[in-house]
Amino acid sequence: MKLPKAESFKIKMVEAIRPSTIDERLKWIKEANFNLFNLKSEQVFIDLLTDSGTGAMSDKQWSEMMLGDESYAGASYYYKLKNAIQDITGFEYFLPTHQGRAAENVLFSTIINEGDIIPGNSHFDTTKAHIEHRKSYAIDCTIDEAFDTEVNHPFKGNIDIVKLEKVLTENQVEKIPLIIVTITCNSSGGQPVSMQNMKNVSKIAKKYGIPVYYDSARFAENAYFIKKREKGYSDKSIREIVKEMFSYADGMTMSSKKDAIVNMGGFLGLRHKEVFDRASVFNILYEGFNTYGGMSGRDMNALAQGLYDGTELSYLETRINQVAFLGQMLKDKGIPVQFPFGGHAIFVDAKKFLPHLPKEEFIAQTLAVELYIEGGVRAVEIGSIMADRDPDSGLNRYPDLELMRLAIPRRTYTNDHMKYVAASIINVFERRSKITKGLIITKEAPILRHFTVELDRA
Repeated sequence: MKLPKAESFKIKMVEAIRPSTIDERLKWIKEANFNLFNLKSEQVFIDLLTDSGTGAMSDKQWSEMMLGDESYAGASYYYKLKNAIQDITGFEYFLPTHQGRAAENVLFSTIINEGDIIPGNSHFDTTKAHIEHRKSYAIDCTIDEAFDTEVNHPFKGNIDIVKLEKVLTENQVEKIPLIIVTITCNSSGGQPVSMQNMKNVSKIAKKYGIPVYYDSARFAENAYFIKKREKGYSDKSIREIVKEMFSYADGMTMSSKKDAIVNMGGFLGLRHKEVFDRASVFNILYEGFNTYGGMSGRDMNALAQGLYDGTELSYLETRINQVAFLGQMLKDKGIPVQFPFGGHAIFVDAKKFLPHLPKEEFIAQTLAVELYIEGGVRAVEIGSIMADRDPDSGLNRYPDLELMRLAIPRRTYTNDHMKYVAASIINVFERRSKITKGLIITKEAPILRHFTVELDRA
């Protein structure tokens, strides 16, 4: 008999979670103005809002927490993290920040000016917000296959080289300060970028003299997909693949709350000292001294260890197999999901799930609310609300993909929890024709509105 797959860890501590009734959830979601971010954690049974900072740290990481040196400057944690980053990514220079969006803020303050154009593959919400806040433009150059959830393409996160070169030839190179490659590409469904695509982007960037930076929150998951799906990499280790991936970039922003499996933290990895020197000014201004960057020493120690934990093949297999386990249960029941399954989440195609609702009623948000009411499962909308309004016209943007994301925290839930999630979604699917009204916005912020938006029934 073939041995089944099993988790690559055992459980040492548990946290109680409380089921609730439908009546309670109806009351709570109305009080939250139909915004799942406004729910209290105790009102949620299974929390798939995000995989950012919600994972379970290892015994080695907790041990490192106890070794934290809290000196303001020159502390041991700085050198431990510096060595880990250089060992795994190859970047000689780094700046710690309190999380990924802070790393974006420091980098973009250094190199982006008003009117600049930043091409990439489906920039995520904070990335695009930081760009547009500076009155610049994020141009999506993702391959077309990414926007058809039924197409089976192994690397739906890839940048379309023809689209990219069109942006580079039709604009002044001086107005394009960088190209961003998001690995894996969250907005297109947690989809990976191939090594060949990274090589191609690097080649064209060098041709035009434009630096390439990776949004690297889920770089290890991307490396896993390269190992499994790309010819010539099956015999390479995850860390060998990671080192090659980053060799095609000039730098990286990192939200360590994902693939470094910590509750808080981020950093900038940089290849060039000149950029490091300029970015240091903004890091000290916004984050803290360059050896701690808004983080405590104990958290930096846990982050350094987490980079090694997160690049272990056995861990990644357990992690990504659990995501696929949930995805396959849904696909088997005819639930429209982004396929192939991504690395950190399952993305449900809300337009195909609720085709009778108009786009103006925020289909993915409506679906996420219905899932919460059904089973107390908290998901998040990756669609029209998150897309914000066009900064020039002020009109709502309606992206090609209207997705409900089920982001699975690392080493946190069991497969029985995934079965519960699947059953909740299937129940909503079976009553989908009775969902006749979506949602409308009653109050919103001018940027990154999805975090605080208030809604009501249409």
